[in-house]
Amino acid sequence: MSDKVESDPTAEVVSEEALKKAEEYIEEEEGAANRLSGWLGIFLSTTAVAMSLFHLYAAYSIVPTQTLRPIHVGFVLFLCFLIFPVSKHFRHRIMWWDWIAALMSIAIVVYLIVGGDDFTDRNTRPNPWDIFFGVSLILMVLEAMRRTIGWILPAISICFLLYAFLGPYLPHPWTHKGYEIGRLVGFMYMTLEGIYGVAVDVSSSLIILFTIFGAFLQFSGAGKFYIDFSFSAMGGKPAGAGRTVVLASFLLGGPSGSGVATTVTLGSVAWPMLAKVGYERNAAGGLLAAGGLGAIISPPVMGAAAFIIAEFLKISYLDVLLMAVIPTCLFYLALFLMVEIDVRKYGMSNTIIKKVDTVWNLTRHYWFHFLSLISIVAFMMMGFSPVMSVFWATIVSFLTSFLRADSAMISYDLFRGKGKASEHIFQSRLVQALRAGSVGMLNVGATCAGAGIIVGVVTMTGLGLKFSGIVIDYAGGSLLLTAIYTALVVWIIGLAVPVTASYIICAVITAPALIKLGVPDFAAHMFIFYYAVLSEVSPPTALSPFAASAITGGDPYKTTLQCWKYTIPAFLVPFIFVLDPSGQSLLLMGTTEALAKANWLHIAQITFTAATGIFALAVGFQGWLIVRASLLERVLLIFAGFMLVYPGPISNSVGYAMVVLALASQWMRRKKTAVAA
Repeated sequence: MSDKVESDPTAEVVSEEALKKAEEYIEEEEGAANRLSGWLGIFLSTTAVAMSLFHLYAAYSIVPTQTLRPIHVGFVLFLCFLIFPVSKHFRHRIMWWDWIAALMSIAIVVYLIVGGDDFTDRNTRPNPWDIFFGVSLILMVLEAMRRTIGWILPAISICFLLYAFLGPYLPHPWTHKGYEIGRLVGFMYMTLEGIYGVAVDVSSSLIILFTIFGAFLQFSGAGKFYIDFSFSAMGGKPAGAGRTVVLASFLLGGPSGSGVATTVTLGSVAWPMLAKVGYERNAAGGLLAAGGLGAIISPPVMGAAAFIIAEFLKISYLDVLLMAVIPTCLFYLALFLMVEIDVRKYGMSNTIIKKVDTVWNLTRHYWFHFLSLISIVAFMMMGFSPVMSVFWATIVSFLTSFLRADSAMISYDLFRGKGKASEHIFQSRLVQALRAGSVGMLNVGATCAGAGIIVGVVTMTGLGLKFSGIVIDYAGGSLLLTAIYTALVVWIIGLAVPVTASYIICAVITAPALIKLGVPDFAAHMFIFYYAVLSEVSPPTALSPFAASAITGGDPYKTTLQCWKYTIPAFLVPFIFVLDPSGQSLLLMGTTEALAKANWLHIAQITFTAATGIFALAVGFQGWLIVRASLLERVLLIFAGFMLVYPGPISNSVGYAMVVLALASQWMRRKKTAVAA
């Protein structure tokens, strides 16, 4: 495959400094890891590979939940303390306190497992050793989060712990009976409801397996193929540059589920192309970040929060993928509309990007990468569980990689008897993928363990019901206002914490408010999920736009505003499936059983209305369609977009009428311009 787009040699090139700065934003999301060589590097790599192999074994064999979750957290903590330094001052070396913390994480797990049933039975009256290890676990989880994702989520977790202790001293309606340290530790450490609760269950059984699968795709060359395929499929037209970014972000982001990584990977290749066709720096960065954002909401992997949705709702992951299909299509429709308008807005009509290669040649040589991508859904539809589906999809990715020498996970030289077998295996892409699969999810694993503290406090104190009652009271019982308040709460929390943590926190404290007003639980959770995703593009944690601006050389905050412009039409869609029962059709009724009884004509109608609303908002926010939109046309289209995303025959009729008026005005102005010319 070609390494880059064929373009004018005068096109800009992404500098090493820009890529280094962009990598810093990835580190901000995933933690600033040590880079160690020698025996320490081998030891950490071996441990990470062992962690991946253990979880692959647990997917195929039977490992009791009471064993799997603590071992998973033990692996996460052990590697976190050795890979991520206590501060940047101590980077690229392991200090004595790191070893103590790492060994303590093992001791905590050993003490729990050796304790057996007696250990869990005394969770309401823990002994001094139970309290010691339990307090140590809580402190270590807080420190692991601080090292991997920063201090904000640990600070929030501490606030929740203080809420559990200080309940009797708080004003109404926040008061509760309060809990002593022993009772709190017993719940958090000695049951499967606190730290080892739902979030860690999903992290240990699904998230790490999907991370390993994504690493297998990446190291087998699938990521590069998806980018080249997008260049070939979308090149040769004036809108080819923007279309390429949109399609590549979907293909590349779907398996990764990481917005920042997708933005940086794609941006390093696509920015010179975007610059050549006329995108200014901030607009190009906004488009790249918007494409990366799509990775978090795109099947078949989506973000880590999607797995937790399935666990919270007690539905299959296939149902979550099903619910995401139409909203994902609408999201990318918004991006495609935006880049089509960009052609007119930035005068790109005479600039065409050459293709890398023909679609046929790329597909003929690397078709098996598509097989790896769709195999997960295929296995699920065959009746496999999500865990077994991703396990076998990983096996498929591994086996099909050998169809070409340049994608083989183990060098062909091993089978030809050239060189030492141990060197081939240790340096192989297989080992690199297994290592990356574990290391790549440490920040998520630490986040899920920390989220268990928050969920545990909410469960013990009944905070979720209290908070939902307060929100409903402020909204006066109005579903629209409750939805707006909920979206604002999710967005505000998302300003400080990553997507997964934002979703978990809001799912337990805000979802009850929507559900109490009659919104189905699956619609409420998907609504919260989509607004939690906004944390990826919301300062001060707007990591995707900031990483994109580092590549393009644009202003971080202007790039963030451009990203919002590209994505906001699609992010008004969640209101459709919350405000009216008919809007739940966009989620394909939530389950495969409900879908079988669904009215497809009604689903098509709601989808068309949502698509028209997105079109109106895209044109209104961009200010272009056939010609530059007047102020009146922009107001008409933006107002029409809001009316179309609010379910109801009257609001939809008014919205359609305004779209027709704006389009008629555009057409008449175009004719006048043509006559004058």
